[in-house]
Amino acid sequence: MFARLREDVVCILDRDPAARNAFEILTTYPGLHAVMAHRLTHRLWHANFKWLARVIANMARLFTGVEIHPGASIGRRLFIDHGMGVVIGETAVIGDDCTLYHGVTLGGTSWEKGKRHPTLGNDVVVGAGAKVLGPIEIGAGARIGSNAVVNKSVKPGGTVVGVPGRLVERPTGPEAERRANTAKRIGFDAYGATRDTPDPVAHAVNCMLDHIHLMDKRLEAMADALERQGITDHFNRLPDLDVREIDSTADDGDADKDPGSPASTPGS
Repeated sequence: MFARLREDVVCILDRDPAARNAFEILTTYPGLHAVMAHRLTHRLWHANFKWLARVIANMARLFTGVEIHPGASIGRRLFIDHGMGVVIGETAVIGDDCTLYHGVTLGGTSWEKGKRHPTLGNDVVVGAGAKVLGPIEIGAGARIGSNAVVNKSVKPGGTVVGVPGRLVERPTGPEAERRANTAKRIGFDAYGATRDTPDPVAHAVNCMLDHIHLMDKRLEAMADALERQGITDHFNRLPDLDVREIDSTADDGDADKDPGSPASTPGS
């Protein structure tokens, strides 16, 4: 028992930058208290003391804000961060090294008996407010985005966002590499905010990058054709703009329009 508790404390120290020491975790982390209470109620449940298990689980919910049914199966090193509003159903199964944030629901979609709650593999992270519903499987290493509603199984390592939840993947392959190179050349990071989640603005930017790339190829072909005909004057390199010269010119223009100068005084 103490070995499991030590594992829980160490995993919280590893995953929560706000955790300072073991004593603070043991005395102030409701997620840890909820997991400790569940270990007791789970044993009572399988020892056929179901009413007593439900009573203790209800008391733990009152003190921690986390509702875990005694029948749920929880693996090692579960970290429930903040904890308030977390609900874990009777037939839910959680693997090792999982992380649940506040407001997460591992619920069912049916009133029928039997398996009706999700199964989470090892190292699954479920974001704040997410709802994972039904007897589905969330593969090892999967990530569920905040406020997502997931009612279909997720492959290992997958990332799901949105309502309803949809699987998203980071762009890969030659097309993504070409877009990144074009964006880098014009000074824009197209994937700064879209590493894991779809973004309609970024999609529009990606279309623009594709268009710029196509226009560059056409201009290069036109330039080559004109140079073969001996027409090269129009393709000389334009001089670089000096921002300081532009600023100084703008300042001179503002000075000419000074309301206090005689040239700009009405009626002069």
